[in-house]
Amino acid sequence: MASGKNGDRRGAVNSGGRASAAAPEKSGGRPYDVERVRADFPILASTVHGRPLVYLDNAATTQKPRAVIDAVSAYYERDNANIHRGVHALSERATKAFEDAREKVREFLGASEAREIVFTRGTTEALNLVAWSHARERLEPGDEIVLTTMEHHSNIVPWQLLAAATGAMLRVAPITDAGEVDLAAYEKLLGPRTKIVTIGYVSNALGTVNPVRRMAVMARASGATVVVDGAQAVPHLRVDVREIGCDFFAFSSHKVYGPTGIGALFGREALLEAMPPWQGGGDMIKTVTFEKTTYNDVPHKFEAGTPDIAGAIGLGAAIDYVRTLGIDRVEAHERSLLEHATALLGEIPEVRLVGTAREKAGVLSFTVKDIHPHDVGTVLDREGIAIRTGHHCAFPVMERYGVPATARASFGLYNTKEETESLARAIRKALALFA
Repeated sequence: MASGKNGDRRGAVNSGGRASAAAPEKSGGRPYDVERVRADFPILASTVHGRPLVYLDNAATTQKPRAVIDAVSAYYERDNANIHRGVHALSERATKAFEDAREKVREFLGASEAREIVFTRGTTEALNLVAWSHARERLEPGDEIVLTTMEHHSNIVPWQLLAAATGAMLRVAPITDAGEVDLAAYEKLLGPRTKIVTIGYVSNALGTVNPVRRMAVMARASGATVVVDGAQAVPHLRVDVREIGCDFFAFSSHKVYGPTGIGALFGREALLEAMPPWQGGGDMIKTVTFEKTTYNDVPHKFEAGTPDIAGAIGLGAAIDYVRTLGIDRVEAHERSLLEHATALLGEIPEVRLVGTAREKAGVLSFTVKDIHPHDVGTVLDREGIAIRTGHHCAFPVMERYGVPATARASFGLYNTKEETESLARAIRKALALFA
């Protein structure tokens, strides 16, 4: 992808702690040393079926650097205690580490205030929180929720449930054969009844980078709340929620080299203040009597119960790690991988690339002749190559392209051009086996 901001890039791919460098975002202009990066990830030294692991399933989950593993382990070894409630030393240290992680997320997303960051179990919970705490208060029968054909199920099903509960309607912007949102059709969907627009920044099934800033401007002109599913964007692109102009932005830790079971929601402070709690319990209250409960300040109002403390600390360590490498350098490295892999697979006549947007990040979906993607994945696994096969929680995308499933290779900051070449060789082997 060519440089730019927040999905409004041009000239991209056609067809489409122990951090080992310097201080965050200060790489000193040195070349990107992928072998040095790989040394930070213990699992990459392993073998599968007697072959070196080639991990190309990063869109499903990323591997974890030693810095993240050590941060989680250190919490359990030295600081394990509940937060926000204790006056003893362990609790105070745990609380500080947890809130420091919130500040790291704030900076990573470009939010104005740490209180605009709510910790959740991940993108799915964050989107559900917005749907049921914010959007439900806004919707009346006949109101409209606009989304796109390429959304992940996590950004479809909550809105379907909400529409059924409120009488609102879903309106879906189509995508082109290349896998890009038809912006003219999208704009026509926006109107006075549009209350929510929810957009995936990067498609997990196609790799398309949507022009979210432009789409947000169009949506806000109609008075809609703008929600961005950023799960697939944060590992690959620099994010600034204020430049995007969104009201909410959700992502998951495990997509960006952090632990599973933790994620975050950015929400504009005024909106969070106006929203009712989504769950009740400890820590989201100030006072409780049987007659009345008063709620805590944001963001704690939305963080009922004991959170995933270790997960938040691990997420903070993951953010430190990525920022140390430099997200712009990561993006350039991954762009090179995607271009190389796209060219290699394009040389195989039996391979059909699914999703050939001008602007892509990290994902190469494909089918191989009449071989079922699951069979392709099995052959690749025997070669030590991990890819994802199936519908990728994106049934509407599969329907749009008339396929039951695709094979998907997805790239991360530790992948190499040699691994993309291994992928191409293994696909050729699958073709020979099924000839």
